[in-house]
Amino acid sequence: MKLYGIDGNLLKSISTNPFQLEKDIQKLIENNVQELFDLEFVKSELTIQNFRLDTLCFNKMSNSFVIIEYKKGTNYSVIDQGYTYLSTLLNNKSDFILEYNETLGGSLKRDNIDWSQSRVIFISPKFSEYQKTSINFKNLPFELWEVTRFKNNLLGLTKIDTNSDVDITSTVEKDNSKSIVKVVSKEIVTYDENYHINKNKTRPQEIIDMYYEFKDRVLSLGDNIELNIGKTWMGFKQNRIFCDVVIYNEGVVVYINMKKGELNDYLKKCQDVSNKGHWGNGDFKIVIKSVEDIDYVMSLVKQSYMKQIQ
Repeated sequence: MKLYGIDGNLLKSISTNPFQLEKDIQKLIENNVQELFDLEFVKSELTIQNFRLDTLCFNKMSNSFVIIEYKKGTNYSVIDQGYTYLSTLLNNKSDFILEYNETLGGSLKRDNIDWSQSRVIFISPKFSEYQKTSINFKNLPFELWEVTRFKNNLLGLTKIDTNSDVDITSTVEKDNSKSIVKVVSKEIVTYDENYHINKNKTRPQEIIDMYYEFKDRVLSLGDNIELNIGKTWMGFKQNRIFCDVVIYNEGVVVYINMKKGELNDYLKKCQDVSNKGHWGNGDFKIVIKSVEDIDYVMSLVKQSYMKQIQ
C-alpha cells in the first residue's frame, strides 16, 4: 500500500512507520476493534488448554466468537493455526462463555451463540504469497488483513480477498474422517451470496434479478462498500452496516439501519420494527416487490449510508 499527500497539484509520498513489536499491533487493534471490525472486545491473551489466544472478541450481529491473531513473521501456516484455534473453541465452549460473562458481566448461554459462524482473523504487516494462496478456498472461516502504519498518524488495513470455487474439505483424503479440517467444517459454516440466492430452489428469477439490480445500485453509492454475509441476512457496509437484505420468494426485504425518528420515510412505506424481533440492523423494514420500488428504497438507503460515513 502506498499513500500520498496532496499539495496543490503535486503528490508527496507518505513514509511508513513500521511496527517494531507484534504487541504494538495488538494494542492498537484491541483499543479500536469496534471501529475497525464492528466487534466487541472480550479478552486479551486468553489461555485455553495449551494455547494462548491473542484477542478474543464477540460479534453481536452473528452472535459468535471471533479470535484475532497478530503476526510479524511469515514462516507459519495460517491454515494449521486457524483450524487449531477453531477446534479449541468448539471443544471448550463453556470456557469461552464463562470468559465473556465474567469479563463483561454478560449472561450468554450456549444456545444464544451461533457456533457455526465462529471466525479467526489474522493481522500482519505482510503475508507471504504462500500464506495468501493457502487461504484461497471457498467459504474458509479465516480472514487475512495486512496492516500498515504511516508517519502522519494514518493506518491502513487491507483485506486479502479470495476468489476460489474450491471447498477446502475436498482437498482432504476421503478416508481421513478425523482430519481437523473435516471435524471443524462439520460445525462451522461460511455463508456466501450464492447461499442466500439459491437456498430456495423455487425462487422466481425476477426476484433474483431484482436483488442484483438493488445490489448494483447500493454499491454505486461509494467506493469500498463491502457485502457482509451472515446466516440469515446480507449487509452492505461502509465503516458500519447501513442496510441489510433478506431475499424471499415474494420480494427483497431491506432493513434500513437508522433509529426511530432519524429516517425521512416521506411516503410512509416503511414498517417500524423497533419493538419487533427481526434479522438485520435498524428500526425500519421495507419490501421491494418490483423494480419500480427500487428508486424509493434507494432514497432511504442513501440516508443511512450518508449517516454512516459522516
